[in-house]
Amino acid sequence: MSQLKCSFCGATSTEANLIIESIGTHQVICDFCIKTCYNMMQEILVKNGQTLIETSNYNNAIEEEVYNDINNEHKHIDEISKKIKHLTPKKIKSMLDQHVIGQEEAKKAVAVSIYNHCKRITQKINDDNDINIQKSNIVLLGKTGCGKTEIARTVAKILDVPFVIADATTLTEAGYVGDDVESILQKLLAVADFDIELAQIGVVYIDEIDKISRKSEGLSATKDVNSEGVQYALLKMLEGTVVNVPLYGGRKHPLMETVKMDTSNILFICGGSFEGLEKIIEKRINENVGIGFGAMHQTKKYLTDYCGNVEPEDLISYGIVPELVGRLPIIATLHALNEEALTRVLTEPQNAIVKQYQKLFKMDNVELKFSSGALSAIAQKAIKKKTGARGLRAILEDNMRQIMYELPEMKNVYKVTITKDVIKNNKQPIFEVRNRKKQKNAEKKLK
Repeated sequence: MSQLKCSFCGATSTEANLIIESIGTHQVICDFCIKTCYNMMQEILVKNGQTLIETSNYNNAIEEEVYNDINNEHKHIDEISKKIKHLTPKKIKSMLDQHVIGQEEAKKAVAVSIYNHCKRITQKINDDNDINIQKSNIVLLGKTGCGKTEIARTVAKILDVPFVIADATTLTEAGYVGDDVESILQKLLAVADFDIELAQIGVVYIDEIDKISRKSEGLSATKDVNSEGVQYALLKMLEGTVVNVPLYGGRKHPLMETVKMDTSNILFICGGSFEGLEKIIEKRINENVGIGFGAMHQTKKYLTDYCGNVEPEDLISYGIVPELVGRLPIIATLHALNEEALTRVLTEPQNAIVKQYQKLFKMDNVELKFSSGALSAIAQKAIKKKTGARGLRAILEDNMRQIMYELPEMKNVYKVTITKDVIKNNKQPIFEVRNRKKQKNAEKKLK
């Protein structure tokens, strides 16, 4: 193997005390040439009335930079403190009510958790006490389309901090194809415009957390890199630690540029549907209740509203490792939405789907109305498809497509009413035109 030679003086690794090779260009310099360059720089700077930064000055510069970073972080916390100064759990819940229909108990649990989280991140600079308030992450349980993601998104709006949604199903153990857990923080950093201090007080919603539950032993001969290993990788991040986050790309390698992020003040909200959890709860209740007709009646009573009876041990039995359950102390359960709730979802929230369609029609100078029967029919379809609130838009799109396709050409139509027959039987909506004679032409055109 050939010896390294200094690119400046030609000294070999045996002749010099120290040889330094650059990465990539493979240029080499020895310790003698480094000292020579240093002396030359010193002479040039002295002639210009300047000096090289001494070690002590360099350390002072580093300390000043760290001090500025801390002050910058405090600046963000101060800004949030002013915004949340007058917030109470009741006010937080009322803000959640504007975006999420029903789920009263879940919203109360989240409101209290957010209120305490706000006090926690502000006590960092306002309190000199040795008692540190530990973080209380949240896990939201409920069927698809019941409002889990909307609650997390609204929480971020209330706090006015960076918010990101991560999918747990894309995560794998380090070293395997897929995303590392650090990619979650990478997304949060990007949302915060790479402001580390602002990202460190953000909100992360990890969806489909139930999909990485520990599988039963013996199901496969290969290693499952998408479940238990990912849960253990999430432990420190959820609890609060300093993580090396790559600025770009998905995989870390030794030469990749990374930044350090402290997750101590990041609020993590995990959500999942946890299909089959009711069977685990039923088994636990049966063991505690006993036998007999009275016991059977009591079991059915619990299972009709099993969401209110979830215990940490149920999540462990489902396949979530105990260490991760311990880092998610707040369990908020959401119920499947019934017809009345879905009807309210269509019209009441600030960004309700019906309001969005009405705005689209208004751009064409047309008033859009839905009858109560039409709203009920849409809700019934969503229940039948078991898609919850998330499926309402798909149902509306399917029924409104032809109307929206033809409407821009109907110049005399100023009002459209969607009835129950439009949703259930694909009948024509009620058109109101300025000239009655042209109404029949408009209806024929739609056919």
